[in-house]
This record gives sequence, C-alpha cells and structure tokens, in this order.
Amino acid sequence: MGGENILVTGAAGFIGGSIVADFVAGIVPSVKQENIVAAVRSEEQAKAISDTGVKAIRLDLSNADAVADSIQAQDISIVIHLASSLYANLAVNLIDGLSKREEATGKHGHFIHTSGMSAFMAGSGWPADKLNATSDDIFETEKRLADSYPVRSTDVTVIEHAQAKGVDSYIVIPCITHGTGTGAWNQLSVNLPISIRASLDAKQVHRFQEDITASYVHVSDLTALYGRLTEKIIQNEKPPSGQKGYYFSTAYQMSSREFSEQLAAALYTRGLVSSDQPKVWSSLEAAAAGHGVPVEFVHHIWNSGDVASTSGIGKAGKIGWAPQWDKARLFSNINNEIDAVLELGQAKSSLVDALWATAGRPKPN
Repeated sequence: MGGENILVTGAAGFIGGSIVADFVAGIVPSVKQENIVAAVRSEEQAKAISDTGVKAIRLDLSNADAVADSIQAQDISIVIHLASSLYANLAVNLIDGLSKREEATGKHGHFIHTSGMSAFMAGSGWPADKLNATSDDIFETEKRLADSYPVRSTDVTVIEHAQAKGVDSYIVIPCITHGTGTGAWNQLSVNLPISIRASLDAKQVHRFQEDITASYVHVSDLTALYGRLTEKIIQNEKPPSGQKGYYFSTAYQMSSREFSEQLAAALYTRGLVSSDQPKVWSSLEAAAAGHGVPVEFVHHIWNSGDVASTSGIGKAGKIGWAPQWDKARLFSNINNEIDAVLELGQAKSSLVDALWATAGRPKPN
C-alpha cells in the first residue's frame, strides 16, 4: 500500500485536529498532506482547517448516502473516526461507505474507531478483574456488558458490523488526555480543563471523597499512537484488528488526590484560589454542577478509576508505541495546563452537549 487517502472525522476537535496537524507536519512518514481529508461540521471549522492547506469538507455523518458518496469521491481507504463514541449509526455509515468503495474498486478499507476509557471503568459497570490490555478476550466482556453503557455498545457494533462488511476495524481507547492540542480549531481537551475551570470559578480546588487511580496520556503521545497504527496499516503490516484490535493509550497512572493537590498548590501560588488544599465535593450533584455535566456522567468521567495496562504493555506497545510523558513531567508542567485554560477558555467540543443529549435534558445556561 502507499498514498492511501485518509478521512479524519471530528477533525476540528482536540484529538482529531492534533492528528491532522501531525500528518501535516510529516510526523507519520507514509502520510502526505494531499492524502488527508478532514470532515467537520461547520463552514467556520472548514475554513480554519483549509487555511492550513488540508482539504476540509462539511459532512453529515448521519446521512448514509452522503457519507458513502464522499468516501467514493475522495477515494478513502482509511477512516479515523473521532466525531463520536456514543452514536453507533455514524460509525455504521462510515463502515458501509468503506465497504461500498471496496465493492466498486477492490480496494480494502480500514476503520479506526475512537472509544473512551469510561467504558472500561468500574463506575460504568466494568468488572475490575476483566481488563488486561494484552489479552484477546476484551471483546467478549464488552459484548456481554454492551447494553449497560452506550460507549461499549458502540464499540461492539463497530467490530461486528465491520467484520460483516469486510472492513478491518481498530478500537483506540483514549484515557484522560492533557496538554495543549495542535489543531487549527480546538486546542483544549475536556477533562482536566473543566476541572481547572471549575476550580477557577469557585476559587477552590475540589476533589471526590474516593482517591481513585486513573490512566493519563499527553495529547502528543496519544496522537503518536494513532499515527503509529496508521503507519502500520499503510505499510500492510496487519496490526491486530477486529475483536483483537483494542489499543489502550495508558502512558501512566495517577491518583485523583495527587492531581488535585498539585493543582491546588499551583493555583494557590498564583493567587487564583483561596486555599492550597483541595476540598471534598459536598455531593455528586454539586460536582456535576461544578463541572457543568449531567449528574449521571460526572462519576464515570471524573471519579471512576481504571485498571488499564501501563506504558508499553498491550497492543499499543506491540506496534511500537512509546509514550514520552509521565506523571513527573505533567507535574513539572502543570502551569502550562493552567495557562491553556486561562488563555483559551473552554474547549470547543461537542462532548458536553452530547452528554446532555444522551441524558435527555437541556443543557443549563
């Protein structure tokens, strides 16, 4: 294979935009700028990305015919899907488009789907003894538990539908991602910036009563994982796919108390909060209000630990992924995380809106 065209959905997002920026910068040798097609939702987003020299298109992923036509017209071999981990129909349309292209041209399709670590946390119902990122039986557990959490349901649909359509699928699982993105539209992630913003607004860092441990990754390491997987696909090295194609992005793990204490100390030193010690949230409802998300999701996203593999273990390590950031490096650069929120404000992300839509309630003003 060579010169394969790649469609990146969610290309205006934090991760998607940073992946596109990596491709443009030549970080992935087999991907050239002319091979990239960025799918976005608005003209404003399209212009921002087009100004970097990348072809950007507005594409309604819920329109199956439009998706199939676009994949055919752009001669897309690889889809990197970052637009949604919640709505399976969007992924199905993209997989169908790749399948139809193969029927017409004989060219094989690959679908890289972005899941979420919340699907593999105890708080969302995942059994603590059933996550070993080196194993090949993750799919069986996820399928058994699919109906209890929408992200799991989407993962299972992706794998089964891709297999039925003759498309190779890969599941990448981002964990808590920090750092400033390099994309043209949105440079902020959701998790840590929302916590930092909540602390700034309240002039107090809060934490949950439980001291949970979660997985973290710097955005540059996460995009390197997508790049590594894409390179392996283009070079026809056949990385594990389908039911065996789960790629966890854990670079290191950290307790929630550790992070909240480091954040409180840094913010207090700068005079941005009134105490150098974090305070326990009074209730789950108070935490949800502070984070601006539905109460049923605040626990899953901000207070549910995971037992994912550490750096270099699992399928990601086996394809040569080697993260460069660890906990000590985050702590030494924590002021950069604060500066990004102060300078950029809030993430230009649809995730919070999607959470409210999933909860079936309007987002508070």
